[in-house]
Amino acid sequence: MKVGVLALQGDVPEHLRALRSLLPEGGLLPTRSPADLEQVDALFMPGGESTTIARLLEKAGLWTALRARLEAGLPVLATCAGFILLARELKASGQGREPPTFGLVDVTLRRNDYGAQRESFEGPVRIEGLPGGPFPGVFIRAPRVLEVGPRASAFAWWEEEVVGIRQGAIWGTTFHPELSGDLRLHRLFLSEAGRAH
Repeated sequence: MKVGVLALQGDVPEHLRALRSLLPEGGLLPTRSPADLEQVDALFMPGGESTTIARLLEKAGLWTALRARLEAGLPVLATCAGFILLARELKASGQGREPPTFGLVDVTLRRNDYGAQRESFEGPVRIEGLPGGPFPGVFIRAPRVLEVGPRASAFAWWEEEVVGIRQGAIWGTTFHPELSGDLRLHRLFLSEAGRAH
């Protein structure tokens, strides 16, 4: 199995560092073009700046290619901004124009809803099916899940808030597992993606 990390902007080095310790040599591909995307069996979409990532996807010719792979069932773990780009609906955040989204995950989000950078925080996240106790959730200008539609289901919670959604082969989190120093969520996703592959 070859695993890609969408390498246009954001927490790309952090995802690459986490995955290098979990994958065999040659199993990891920074993904920057449609040709790269064709080679991968699973993809990580990092956090960063959602509007910038959307613009760079278009510029790299990746928007249409990625949509086609997503619709065909490519396993994806999307974090923070990556998750925003997959949402069915974004509620106005009052922070400029909302970015375009693929609209594929049946969830409504609001960007930066926990506050600005200085309101970033860490908190214990309960993740369904993850052994070893709570996961250290890192929330940086995190989106908030406002509504989960019938095609999606929650799999992670911080306090009473839904912070992780699954729909088919797509996983989305409002927190940054790549910044936690804990590899359990990456490992769980890769295990399931490998079984599907």
